Formats: sequence, structure tokens, C-alpha cells
Amino acid sequence: MRNPPLPEGVFKPKPTSIESRHDATTKAARAIIDSEAMERETKTERLRAARLALEVKRAASPEASKPVARRGRTRSPAKAAKKP
Repeated sequence: MRNPPLPEGVFKPKPTSIESRHDATTKAARAIIDSEAMERETKTERLRAARLALEVKRAASPEASKPVARRGRTRSPAKAAKKP
């Protein structure tokens, strides 16, 4: 009598040393990338909240949101004296 066939994945092949090193490198790289992505998202949320708070503050005080009048461009006294 024959033994019934074994289901797939019961005996996993043992990875070679090269595969083990590649797996370790991949895990480390993914951990670094994930942590950087989390830091970037946290910073983005913080900056977005600060920007929205500033917009609310500017909208609440209309005097602060008025544009500042710019002065016209003037010539220096030395250049003005040269021109007739």
C-alpha cells in the first residue's frame, strides 16, 4: 500500500546561506524604508496642520492679510546726477 501524497508546503526547503543573507538584507532595507516613510508622513501631517492653523489665523485677522504697499524703484543719487 502506498502512502498518500503530502500537501504542498509541509516540508519547506532550507534556504542556502546566500538566500539567507539576501533575506536579511531585504528585511533590513524594508525596515529602513518603512521607518523613513512613516517619518515623512508624520512630518507632512505636522506641516499641514501648521499651515491650516496659519491660514485660519490669517483669515480671522483681515488687517494682517492686507498686502504691503511696495515702494517704487528709485535711482541712486549718483546715477540721477549723471543723467540730464
